[in-house]
Amino acid sequence: MNEEFELRGVNHLALVCSDMKRTVDFYSGVLGMPLIKTIELPMGWGQHFFFDAGGGNALAFFWFPDAPDAVPGVSAPKGLPDRGELLSAVGSMNHIAFDVPPDKIEEYRDRLIAKGVDVGVLLNHDDSEFGVAPAPHEGVFVRSIYFKDPDGVLIEFACWLRELGREEDVRHEPKTAADRTV
Repeated sequence: MNEEFELRGVNHLALVCSDMKRTVDFYSGVLGMPLIKTIELPMGWGQHFFFDAGGGNALAFFWFPDAPDAVPGVSAPKGLPDRGELLSAVGSMNHIAFDVPPDKIEEYRDRLIAKGVDVGVLLNHDDSEFGVAPAPHEGVFVRSIYFKDPDGVLIEFACWLRELGREEDVRHEPKTAADRTV
């Protein structure tokens, strides 16, 4: 529990898209997220649209007429994590994970595939050497699937299998800038 600030979750996460119509089609049409607010920015700066992400949270997108193109591997990972791609630049948003019910994740993967979305394999995240197991077991703490939106934003559907925060869940020393290899 945060005793410093009363944080109640993520109000919204704001990303940048290249085509607002295509973004609306994907997030509302494919993922079923209602469009809840649209804003035309002053002085021709662009647009800012908000989608309902459930639980009182929103996902927002800016569209800027002069935004630079995304750089795969810098602004977001080049591919999907189960295909060996996870790296993105310092200060980038690596991915957004939406919480889904554990008993629905396989069904949701099938639904996305039926809608033409390229979805990775179902991953069973655990504390083993490679961080994933071939099948669920008592050490799996989250199951997830990854896919991308039309602009290459990496999206995860994830379901917790147990509550986190046990002693064995927080056991690694944080790395510093001195540990970087670039």
